[in-house]
Amino acid sequence: MKTRANFLGINIEILKETEILEYVQSNNDRIFGVLVQYPEMNGSINDYKTLAKECNKSEIKVVACTDLLACCLITPPGEWGANIVVGNTQRFGVPMGYGGPHAAFLATSKEYMRKMPGRIIGYSKDVHGNTALRMALQTREQHIRRERATSNICTAQALLANVAAAYGIWHGPEGLKNIATTINQNTTLLATALESINCEI
Repeated sequence: MKTRANFLGINIEILKETEILEYVQSNNDRIFGVLVQYPEMNGSINDYKTLAKECNKSEIKVVACTDLLACCLITPPGEWGANIVVGNTQRFGVPMGYGGPHAAFLATSKEYMRKMPGRIIGYSKDVHGNTALRMALQTREQHIRRERATSNICTAQALLANVAAAYGIWHGPEGLKNIATTINQNTTLLATALESINCEI
């Protein structure tokens, strides 16, 4: 993010969760967006309701990177005021696959639904230093004629999205909650066992 933001003249401040609210309150005239991880990479779950309220009051957009399965047990970001929610669907029945590919998701409140891009085209450079256009986000390969389409990238991503959707439909709300609860309990048991042999968690 820092690399991309640098070329756009956007300054990124990386703060601890305890510092974000105070920073927003004292700099709300210089901020246009806040990105939070929910839950955090260490598993902690922070209450961002007050932060979201403060941000929305100052027309600062709040984006939450979240975990779909965790949202079965914790308050979903949309309910505490996040404007945009992004994440990965791997936890919904998609194999790890050595790190990918996994279908991602991008969700927003109704206010911004019609403003979501169907595709994003970005500037890049080729090996010869020439300016080139590249597609950074797309919904499907509708810009390629069928007889000339040789890539299966979008098809593969659609299949992964369908796997995640089917997983959610098959297990249903209660089934997903049970799976999330089992994972949470097993993680707690593992952490307790590791701490008992003096491993740092």
